[in-house]
Amino acid sequence: MADNLETFLDTLNPPQKEAVLHTKGALMIIAGAGSGKTRVLTYRIAHLLNEPTEPFRILALTFTNKAAGEMRKRIQDLAGKQAKYIWMGTFHSVFSRILRQEGHRLGFTKDFTIYDTEDSKNLIKTIIKERKLDEKIYTIGAVYGRISTMKNQLISYKSYLQESTYLQEDEYNKRPEFKTIYQIYQTRCFRANAMDFDDLLFMTNILMRDHEEVREKYQNLFQYILIDEFQDTNFAQYNLVRTLAQKHRNICVVGDDAQSIYAFRGADIKNILNFEKDYPELKVVRLEQNYRSTQSIVQAANSVIAHNRNQLEKKVWTSNEDGALIKLVRNVTDTEEGRMVADTIYFSKMNNGKRNSDFAVLYRTNAQSRKIEDALREKNIKYRLISGLSFYQRKEIKDLVAYLRLVINSNDEEAFKRVINFPKRGIGDATVEKIFETAQTQRIKLWEVVRNIAQHATGRSISTIHAFGEMIENFKTLLETQDAYFVARTVANTCGIIDDLKKDDNKIEGISRLENIQELLNGIKEFVDNPENEDKSLSAFLQQISLLTTADESDNNEDNDKVTLITIHGSKGLEFPNVFIVGIEEGLFPSSMMSERTQDIEEERRLFYVAITRAEESLVLSYARQRYYYGNIKDCEPSRFLSEINPTFLTMVGGKLNTVKSNNSNNPLEHEKTSGYSFVKQFRPANPNTANTQYNHTPSANFRPSDFRDMKVGMRVEHQKFGFGEITQIQAEETKVIVDFDNRGKTTLVMTFAKLMIIEKV
Repeated sequence: MADNLETFLDTLNPPQKEAVLHTKGALMIIAGAGSGKTRVLTYRIAHLLNEPTEPFRILALTFTNKAAGEMRKRIQDLAGKQAKYIWMGTFHSVFSRILRQEGHRLGFTKDFTIYDTEDSKNLIKTIIKERKLDEKIYTIGAVYGRISTMKNQLISYKSYLQESTYLQEDEYNKRPEFKTIYQIYQTRCFRANAMDFDDLLFMTNILMRDHEEVREKYQNLFQYILIDEFQDTNFAQYNLVRTLAQKHRNICVVGDDAQSIYAFRGADIKNILNFEKDYPELKVVRLEQNYRSTQSIVQAANSVIAHNRNQLEKKVWTSNEDGALIKLVRNVTDTEEGRMVADTIYFSKMNNGKRNSDFAVLYRTNAQSRKIEDALREKNIKYRLISGLSFYQRKEIKDLVAYLRLVINSNDEEAFKRVINFPKRGIGDATVEKIFETAQTQRIKLWEVVRNIAQHATGRSISTIHAFGEMIENFKTLLETQDAYFVARTVANTCGIIDDLKKDDNKIEGISRLENIQELLNGIKEFVDNPENEDKSLSAFLQQISLLTTADESDNNEDNDKVTLITIHGSKGLEFPNVFIVGIEEGLFPSSMMSERTQDIEEERRLFYVAITRAEESLVLSYARQRYYYGNIKDCEPSRFLSEINPTFLTMVGGKLNTVKSNNSNNPLEHEKTSGYSFVKQFRPANPNTANTQYNHTPSANFRPSDFRDMKVGMRVEHQKFGFGEITQIQAEETKVIVDFDNRGKTTLVMTFAKLMIIEKV
């Protein structure tokens, strides 16, 4: 094994090798994007086993079972079967294992149940009902989220009751009974011999805190501790590993503060930023060489993340080729944006031999996928959604579509079964079965039974079923006089789906589902507004999307040659040859919910950094000037993040997207006359190193960016960062401006993002 490992060590660069061989004491490996951190972790553990170290004395913590499994397999290839005895897995799996062995000290048996999210929410719902609390105020999502937050911060219900700040906050939010719900929830879990997901961390912390013999046992056991993706740890996780590492202090954390994007899940970036405070003897190794991406992509990402104040020092670089400039595409509408993506992929496949699997489309919210999906379907390009279902297969979409189908065809049995008790109306499964049984035995239609329910059934549910039938009949009357959008909007607002989703509007999941419902309505509005659609009825729209979903369902699941559609959060840890990042607009990215606090903006910027660094060979950034929002066309502004990219690495693409009429083999992004795109070549300074120079100009007190349309050659201007200069040239349809700055020289800026203030006109 030693010879084999030595051979592999020779493949590492100097910082990687240093991180592998430095085994004593605290070590922080700052691993930039694409720097080979998984290889370093794997070799480091293999090296520990080779020293030799007993495998059960190594604790390696990850955030996904997949990551743990892949790492263990690699270690086994290097070190043999002993790799299976390493304590390796996710935080929750490892600490669940400890609780199985030691949980009896807390009053749990080794067979305790682990409640999943649905179990927890059902219990919370029961408690709220038993306490006769207003479910519109004490929404299940809000209560569940707050309990989770408290546990991740190691605040028990007993501590909560003693903290006036929390109690005052509950009074302000009109939820003074939260403390009682929290207490009852924990008591009921304990009585049921159950822990929820957060308890696996919370209870292990309690175990280590209150039972010295257990704490010392595991402190002695774990001689070496390694944590992957350390920037994603929360307080409960970090407190545990810090406790376990107290004796040997051989703790190795690997992470990148620039990729900390999970604050909404409780991740605390301060864990990595302040790690040295707990370990003053800390050795830091920086993995700064990016093996993944081109020079243009790496430098563009660096220029963006440089705007964050709270970050660890590092200089990510690559020896890869310069590569193509990053394309920044301005689209008139989000529909045009989707077509641009599909056209680019189509022409790259036809002319450059690319495969579908060479492409990925990244977006901020799941709802954005619909336009991309529709455009790819038009081009007959196969795709797959990661960390999410196809748009029309998502539960909330299928629920609303089922209502619409029932309005069109009231005897649609599958649609009826889906919505008769959703949102819940107190109609049980037995009653639904009775309706179907009656229709079959009496050989009458399903809807006839519903409309005459009093003749066919008895019991308390009769009035509810009758009311449901009346509601659907009222929707039917709209079909004769109203278009598809009016009917669909009325159904959505009346049937109860939107109200049901709003109960969780303070949860990420609830907000996302509401956005998906709105995106469906946007699609119906566009269908109605499209002059090419002569039939604007709801029936015509449903026929259209049913063909799309049918084609999607018949796709060969064994075919992996598909374009990847994925949220940026979901893309972390992945890489793709060619990447599109779409919807880079203010209010969308950064999200309007993340625009008030500096730390939120910095997290959104880190999210943008993660998105950029997923690309290996080419990157297209895209925004739309108009986007459908709540059934109306909304004017959009390009994201502030676009102005933070060094323009040296950008080329601007703008103008109206037209259908390609020529049969030549040109990419629509390369020649404006072929497709209607306006293509502008990028000006590169003679010395590209000047792109990284930092300037400390302090803007004037009255600094306000001027309208770029007012700018002319010869004007004296001020830039927030580069200082004062003179406009020497305005290029190509006023999309770029060259300014000769006093302390920087000639610099090319994208006109719409330049944020220049005119101080002297010509």
